[in-house]
Amino acid sequence: MIIKVCGMRDAKNIAAVSALDVDMLGFVFYPQSNRYVTTIPNLSKAMRPNPKDDKPLNTDSATSHTKRIPKRVGVFVDEMAQNIVTSVYNFKLDYIQLHGQESPTFIRNLRATLTPDIQPNLKVIKAISIALREDLEQYKAYENDVDLFLFDTKTPLQEDCGQQFDWSLLQSYEGEVPFLLSGGIGPDDVSRIRSLHHPRMAGIDLNSKFETAPGMKDVVLLQDFIQALNSDSD
Repeated sequence: MIIKVCGMRDAKNIAAVSALDVDMLGFVFYPQSNRYVTTIPNLSKAMRPNPKDDKPLNTDSATSHTKRIPKRVGVFVDEMAQNIVTSVYNFKLDYIQLHGQESPTFIRNLRATLTPDIQPNLKVIKAISIALREDLEQYKAYENDVDLFLFDTKTPLQEDCGQQFDWSLLQSYEGEVPFLLSGGIGPDDVSRIRSLHHPRMAGIDLNSKFETAPGMKDVVLLQDFIQALNSDSD
């Protein structure tokens, strides 16, 4: 199961979380967020680059999990394309996660700009905010243009508010694109996550429930959660 930890911005905290068995680290490039990233000194050093361990993510299976260097995910909300391109270049992002009303055409044009010259292996995550079953249906407009979906709780702030949507709505998802589950996942949700058996569920996104302050993760809490999740899956 892919583990994504989002809302990172402190170099020392990034280094500590990166040393855990996580697959993705998310950086929020949304000025209205209290986890907004402007710059992270020594980011590459913090994420312990080691090319021999840098194995590709397998998003075809909900049970696939291999320890690796965390991939860098930039989170954007209705941002101008040029600003996204600049962030991909400056932060060497592996994924862009779009959390606004970005159209499929916008995504296709953005990908064409970034690949292959700027980031040849770039992947796109489209976040879909869910409150009702009808919200989930938005995926149909994007399934030919993205690599992953992220199903999140619908909130006015476009970021993790610590609340969960009704996970039973996931059964309505009939697409072929793998998805990450997000929105208020906390330390007590291990058994609930293990009970989800959707064939396209590739992993989970962790954020506010593991923070000591916005943008600062409790490393021990994360470590205990990940160990419990992996232990349950054995």
